[in-house]
Amino acid sequence: MPDKRIRVLHATSSLGLGGTEKVMQSFVTHLDKNIFHTTVYSPADGPRGKLLRQAGIDTFIGTDLLALLKKLRPHIVHIHRAGWTQPGMLRPFKLANIPVLVETNIFGHHDPSPEGTLIDRHLFVSHFCAKRFEQVNSIPANKPKYSVLYNPVDTDFFSNNCAADRDFPANSFGRISRSDKGKWSSLALTFLPILKNLVSENKIPAFHYNIIGGIPEAEKYVSDNHLDELVHFLPPILTDKEISQFMNSISFLAHANDTGESFGLVIAEAMAAGLPVITHPCDGLRDNAQLELVDHGKTGFIANNAQEYAEAVRFLMTHPEEARILGENGRSKATRLFKAQNIAKKLEQIYLELLEMKKDIQPK
Repeated sequence: MPDKRIRVLHATSSLGLGGTEKVMQSFVTHLDKNIFHTTVYSPADGPRGKLLRQAGIDTFIGTDLLALLKKLRPHIVHIHRAGWTQPGMLRPFKLANIPVLVETNIFGHHDPSPEGTLIDRHLFVSHFCAKRFEQVNSIPANKPKYSVLYNPVDTDFFSNNCAADRDFPANSFGRISRSDKGKWSSLALTFLPILKNLVSENKIPAFHYNIIGGIPEAEKYVSDNHLDELVHFLPPILTDKEISQFMNSISFLAHANDTGESFGLVIAEAMAAGLPVITHPCDGLRDNAQLELVDHGKTGFIANNAQEYAEAVRFLMTHPEEARILGENGRSKATRLFKAQNIAKKLEQIYLELLEMKKDIQPK
C-alpha cells in the first residue's frame, strides 16, 4: 500500500553538537510517525547524524538538494537557520515548488529578500525574539506568518534520570557549552577570585567548578589565577544520558554568555534536571531569553556583575535546601513549557494548519 503519511524534510547546515541540531533531532524523533514521515538533509554530517540514523531517521548528507527535493516530494520543508538573508539558500525550495516552507528562526532576525517571502511560517524560539523582531523591524509577529514555539526538551528523561530526592554533590557546580569563544563571558570566571578569597578565609568550603566546553582563554585565566584545584575542564558530551550524568554531578548551573541566549537549551535542560541556574543580562538588543527562562529568586538568580555572581554561588552552596526548592521550581516550569512531546504536538498542529491553507498545491 502506498505511504499516505505527510512527508516532512528538516534541513539544517550541519549535524554537529550545537543546540540547533539537537532541537531538530528532537522534532523529527517526536513527530507522530503514524501521521508524518520525516527525513533530514544537511550539507555536512556529524555526531548528531549518527544518533538520527540510530533512531531510524533517514539522513541525506551533501547530496544535491534540488534533486533530493524532486525525489522525495515533501509536503513540508522545515529549515533551521538564523533568520537573516542567505542568498540562494531558499532557491531550491522555490524551484521544487514545495507546498509548505517552515522556518525555525533561531535568532529572531528578518529576511527582507524576495526569497524570504517563500516562508509560510517563521517560528521564534522565545517571546524575547518575537518582541525584539517587532521592535527592530516594525513588523507584528502574528499569525499566520509568525508564532513562538519553544525549543523542545525531553523533560521526562531528565525527570527519570535526575530524581528530585537525589543527593546533590556538596559544593560542586558547573557550566556546559560548546568549546566556542562566542559561548563565553568573562563573568563565567571573574567571580572565582572572590570565592577563592572566601575559601582562604574559611568562610566557605573549597568547591569544584566543572566546565564542559572550555576554551584556551578560560584555561589560561584559571592557570594565571592559581585556580587549578578549584576548576576542572571536562571533555564534550553529546547525549541526554551524558548530560543527565553531568547534571547529577553538580548542584547548580553557572551560565554566562556575553552574546546571550535566543532560547538557552542548556539552561532549560538544567531546569528539567531540577537544578537552579545563575545567569546574567546582556546589553542592548543582544539575546536575552535567558531572563525569560530564569526567574530571579524563584528558579535561580540573575547577577549583574562578578560580585553578585559570587554571592549567588555562595548562597546556593551554603543553602542546599533553598537551592533544591529553586531547582524544583525550575523543573516544574520546564515541564510546563518545554516538554518535548507537547512542543511536537504544537508543531504538528502548525504543519496541519499550513497544509490546509495550501491544500490545492500539495504533491500526490
